[in-house]
Amino acid sequence: MTDFAVASESSLADWLSYLENLHPMAIDMGLDRVKTIQQAMALYPTCPVITVAGTNGKGSVCAMLTRILTIAGYKVGTYTSPHLLHYNERIAINGVPVDDTAIVESFAAIQAARGDISLSYFEFGTLAAVHQFMVQQVDVMVLEVGLGGRLDAVNIFEPTASGVVSIGIDHQSYLGDTREAIAIEKAGIYRKGKPALCSDPIPPQTLIDTANAIGADLQLIGHDFGFEIQAEGQQWVWWNKAGIRKNALPIPALRGKYQMGNAALVLGLLESVKPQLPVSLGDIKRGLLEVEWPARFQVLPGRPVVVLDVAHNPHAASVFRASLDNMGFHPVTHAVLGMMQDKDISGVIKLVSDRIDVWHLAAPQLPRAADPARLAQIILEQVPRAKVFQYESVEKAYAAACEGANEADRILVFGSFYTVAEVMKARGQ
Repeated sequence: MTDFAVASESSLADWLSYLENLHPMAIDMGLDRVKTIQQAMALYPTCPVITVAGTNGKGSVCAMLTRILTIAGYKVGTYTSPHLLHYNERIAINGVPVDDTAIVESFAAIQAARGDISLSYFEFGTLAAVHQFMVQQVDVMVLEVGLGGRLDAVNIFEPTASGVVSIGIDHQSYLGDTREAIAIEKAGIYRKGKPALCSDPIPPQTLIDTANAIGADLQLIGHDFGFEIQAEGQQWVWWNKAGIRKNALPIPALRGKYQMGNAALVLGLLESVKPQLPVSLGDIKRGLLEVEWPARFQVLPGRPVVVLDVAHNPHAASVFRASLDNMGFHPVTHAVLGMMQDKDISGVIKLVSDRIDVWHLAAPQLPRAADPARLAQIILEQVPRAKVFQYESVEKAYAAACEGANEADRILVFGSFYTVAEVMKARGQ
């Protein structure tokens, strides 16, 4: 496929296939290439930009921000990754994915501007998202960092306010193998004199030191802002050190106690951009009640209960376990598990193995997927008497779980975005 054919007449599917093979490395950290294209295309947003980083929880924060700001009447461009079912999910306006034609137009504009500069799949998509938001003249951009922060393509765009949700161990080969090293990368999204929030309850000192060295206006949860649960767990209060309180807030529609910290960060970010983007208390309450974000401890209707969660690292697995413990009693728990081979498989399994009775293992359909035999070996090393079954596809693993589960049981689908996506496709979602 020639560059001309791609740029002039191809479908979104053709474009994505082309981009997957354009750059020699799937992940290539650094900002020089994207900055060059940014300059050539004059991609300098004039509207407020909110940048969100973190090991887990970024998507939930972006979803809450988007819903509240949309309800407040703003035109909101939101960039997230990865997608579950369709690439268009990554580039949304007011929560609605843009259509193929719009994305292709932005891809073609980048192709015309890049010359002989090679861009990764993610870099191309990031530039396309901001290009599309500028074309459609959004009032605010909510940009989710893909990996790390300091050297992520999203970081070329100057934020009005930035938030780091959580800091856990993931992507060690790129970010470091300690929370302290990873925190430096996350804090790279902060800017001098700009609001720089963090909702990790125990932030590494390196995040604080980096923010201070940058000269950012660092605000930490529990110290500079936070939340209090009230009304027997039915409502909560947001506060900050300036003495502002937002009372009688509804519990977010997104499941899991950890969402309270995410929601507190959202309100902190909204307070930070209030001069440019004022929202009412009513907008906030309605947004918290209406927010949706698929596959983040998503409990599907019907029996047996099916839970979809993209948990794929130990930090997310610990949160997943806590949410499972709040579900109530189920006689048998089936797990449909598929993971990527570069993840801490043992660490994830260790955190949830005593909550699972029957394992259904399969590899999602991509080269990076871990062999189910390897998953089985790790499970049996930790739980020698575990009931473990292997299948040739995620779809078949899920079908077996459904067949083996009684109405009172539950089925957990987790381990990777790709695993969850294949089950969603199998369900016709």
